[in-house]
Amino acid sequence: MEIAYFPGCTLSTKAKGLDRSARDSLQALGFTLREIPEWNCCGASFPLTNDDLRLAGAVRNLVRAAEMGQEELLALCSTCYNVTKRANRVMREDTTRRERINTFIEAQYDGHVRVVHLLDLLRDRLGFEELRQRVTRPLEGLRLAAYYGCFLLRPADEIALDDPETPHLFEDFLAALGAEPVFYPHRGECCGSYLAVGAPEVALDASYRILQAARRSGADALVTSCPLCHYNLDHPQREMATRYPGFRPLPVLYITQVLGVALGLDPEGFGFERHAVDPLPLLARVPEKVSAL
Repeated sequence: MEIAYFPGCTLSTKAKGLDRSARDSLQALGFTLREIPEWNCCGASFPLTNDDLRLAGAVRNLVRAAEMGQEELLALCSTCYNVTKRANRVMREDTTRRERINTFIEAQYDGHVRVVHLLDLLRDRLGFEELRQRVTRPLEGLRLAAYYGCFLLRPADEIALDDPETPHLFEDFLAALGAEPVFYPHRGECCGSYLAVGAPEVALDASYRILQAARRSGADALVTSCPLCHYNLDHPQREMATRYPGFRPLPVLYITQVLGVALGLDPEGFGFERHAVDPLPLLARVPEKVSAL
């Protein structure tokens, strides 16, 4: 199964472990990722005004996928997925803006490429029951808390990945890997996002509340697909320990890292050494590889 792939800026720099574990895992599952040529930044945020030129970067990536003859474009980063999918909707539904953007980038694109995330790719192209059969190292005994954050669920009418109030897609994925999904408050709340730069105290408090909610619900670790969320939730935990009495660190993993472990892949290159809270003691509790069903 072949699919166009847009890694994005962060997966090529600070979040190489997310990229590597995704490539290895999807190859093991029978997917061939074709990285789109000469991709550019998606813009990192969807414009709050009708500034069509700010959508040009995301649309150019879609044009490149279309030129490859691909009908789907995979974006692993939650932010890239959100921005690209929403830009694609503009091209599909707003003829005036479509003409303006196409004129600017010298293209003729109509929004026909489907933008997908890892979760709906595995659900729709493979199936979670088939994924369960491919697992060779079930994550038995691990209680994992899915963290959706803002971008995987909202705006609900534009993203339409899952119910924004009571989502279960991420948890279904974790269950297929053999883990016990943990449902907890704040799994769809913002971690502070870019406020980590301009108002770090606000982001620290937001991330603390998410981690505490997961911990109180019995989670052993948090799982995300957003590099910025991963940074906000993982890296400041040492400061949280000094600021909030009784705080206990909680590992934060990428969605493709837990997938790769469950598939029994060699974790070299998965980037675990870059985590502020070491997840390896937790992952050492996972039973050794068994034969796939």
